[in-house]
Amino acid sequence: MPRASSPNFMAGVPELIILRLLQDREMYGYELVQAIRTETGDAMSLGEGVVYTVLHTLEREGALRSRRKSVEGRSRIYYTPTAVGLKRYGALARSWTSLADTIRAVIEGPRHAAII
Repeated sequence: MPRASSPNFMAGVPELIILRLLQDREMYGYELVQAIRTETGDAMSLGEGVVYTVLHTLEREGALRSRRKSVEGRSRIYYTPTAVGLKRYGALARSWTSLADTIRAVIEGPRHAAII
């Protein structure tokens, strides 16, 4: 497994979660903030500043597209993943799954260790 290049292991988590949630349906920023809390059982809470920064970066890089939509008199920008975004999600998910498996193996310890 390749080594994590950043000492901040959580750096890619917002991007991973946002790309995953947007696969289910298009959402606007604040809706994503709420969905992250709900889907993680309140274990993770990302502020609007983090979510909007990630959304704008992903859109600028071609991983998301946006459209303005008027809902109940409010104009909101909804986001959906592009083919680039879906590919990016797949790579991130594989990387994080591999890292999680590695950490799990360390936590569980050696399978054939002698008990003293």
